[in-house]
Amino acid sequence: MSVMAVLNILKVPDPFLKKKVKKVQDITPEVLKILDDMAETMYYSNGVGLAASQVGIDMRLVTIDISNEERKSELLKMINPEIMEGGGELVMEEGCLSVPGIRDEVKRFKSVKFRYLDTDGVERVIDDDGLLARVIQHEIDHLDGIVFIDRLSPLKKAIYYRRLKKEAKKRRDELKM
Repeated sequence: MSVMAVLNILKVPDPFLKKKVKKVQDITPEVLKILDDMAETMYYSNGVGLAASQVGIDMRLVTIDISNEERKSELLKMINPEIMEGGGELVMEEGCLSVPGIRDEVKRFKSVKFRYLDTDGVERVIDDDGLLARVIQHEIDHLDGIVFIDRLSPLKKAIYYRRLKKEAKKRRDELKM
């Protein structure tokens, strides 16, 4: 049994977050270990979803767990997830582990039908109009090199990127001391 690890979550403006990551060709022990580490990282960081690109891995992998007091653990480990169709519109506040300290209203599909491969390589299809629909859209955006602030107005996007670049520079300067 391998030990799980908490991975380093990349923060905007890291250029890797702009990268469209590659499809997984084979479900290997390495891929399964990465999914385990991503789940551990997501839980450690109090997130509800994590895309492999957020931890610097060039693979289309996502972990999601939207459980709460009513719904116990529903960890989904997804390989090559993709949205098949979406309907309606819903504006809701979002945040992101790669965009710390910023939350804003984002317009997305209200409902989505999506598919993915599970850890056994079985294709699964889910139709959802709740929180899962929102989270899967957010995570697939990451796999395509899009962070949620990219979906905001040009002005808000510019303001947030400026702030995040300043904070990143400040962190780098503090490390040099």
